[in-house]
Amino acid sequence: MQKTVAFHTLGCKLNFTDTSAIAKQFVEAGYNRMAFEQVADVYVVNTCSVTENADKECKSIINKIQRQAPEALVVITGCYAQLKPHYIAEIPGVDLVIGANAKFNIVEHVKNITQKGNAQVQACDIDTVENFVAAQSDDERTRVFLKVQDGCNYTCSFCTIPLARGHSRSDEIENIIARIKTSIKKGAKEIVLAGVNTGDFGIDPQTKKRTHTLLDLLQAIENENFDIRFRTSSIEPNLLTDEIIELIATSNVFMPHFHIPLQSGSDKMLKSMRRRYLTDLYTARVSHIRKLIPHACIGVDVITGFAGEDETDFIDTYNYLHQLDISCLHVFTYSERAETHAITLGNVVPMHIRKARTQKLRMLSHQKQMQHYAQHIGDNRPVLFESGNKRNATIEGFTDNYIKVSHAFDHSFINTIVDCNLVGINENNDMTVTIQQTILV
Repeated sequence: MQKTVAFHTLGCKLNFTDTSAIAKQFVEAGYNRMAFEQVADVYVVNTCSVTENADKECKSIINKIQRQAPEALVVITGCYAQLKPHYIAEIPGVDLVIGANAKFNIVEHVKNITQKGNAQVQACDIDTVENFVAAQSDDERTRVFLKVQDGCNYTCSFCTIPLARGHSRSDEIENIIARIKTSIKKGAKEIVLAGVNTGDFGIDPQTKKRTHTLLDLLQAIENENFDIRFRTSSIEPNLLTDEIIELIATSNVFMPHFHIPLQSGSDKMLKSMRRRYLTDLYTARVSHIRKLIPHACIGVDVITGFAGEDETDFIDTYNYLHQLDISCLHVFTYSERAETHAITLGNVVPMHIRKARTQKLRMLSHQKQMQHYAQHIGDNRPVLFESGNKRNATIEGFTDNYIKVSHAFDHSFINTIVDCNLVGINENNDMTVTIQQTILV
């Protein structure tokens, strides 16, 4: 009987690309992929460890599998598995813990498990992880996340990612172009270039020397004249050069959409976080984007309640973001992580204060997003419709500048770019549209 496997992914889009690559290996080995809610022979959980909640969610998922399929093999991989392999191995129900060195060889390790009840650990010193492994979320046909870079050489005081994913390393440009062409043949209409520190693209995994830059990659993609859309993912402000902004401003394929981590609007906190910029540089980046691409979407990451953040620091952050011409915020409540410099700093902010600050910034984010939407009412913009919602008979998608759009369901629009007129904002805070006659792709 054909064996079955199911997957559950926690955390960032990069984790989803890795899960897709692992799933492909299982299918090639003869496994039938099941939905996670179904009973399977093997369950693979790809973990995150950015916050304490991600750790707790991992345990919750393991317990769910135990109730759902007590005889199944349970495999834990991802960032949490690299950071805490032996701790995870002690959780009842876990059969195999796979660190970063063996993450893309899970199938072979699963074959070697002869019985449940004695968890095996395959982990290593993260400094020994040197190879770049290509991955993309090809199971998502409309929007594909394509990994171009992995790892990070930065030492931000709050972050465990370098400990979990290793040093910065990248794919070759010609390989990326070939992978893009493969995804297009499979039906992709939009590709997001993903990485841990995408702006650091170009470091050869073997020599650890820079051979290319992100600008080189973007220019190579631009020169191919692809007929689909591309987006950049998160780029550190110190790595988001004027040249990158200018290329996107005049591009035929890159969407007017930027994701720029900030983390704090207080220079004091940025220094404590060991970030590589201060607010003056961040302001300059946003101003340059607005000068060249007034309609662009600019998303911002920010952390509340970092060690030593007093009320003045938070007010500085709130006021800075309030006056900054951005489109939305991605707000994270600071969570202490073992083996980071931040836990040695003291001056712990009580959790109830952290959460209150998070709520204030999320309310500000909603205001910013609605302003971004409102200023484009009446515009004609291309919308990539992604999926239908049969429950409320709608179809949803995103404009080039990342406004979420909702329209009465029409099956012919799925995975299609359609010229739309933005009409208004509905009760779900989505943009409603009228469809123009021209279907672009």
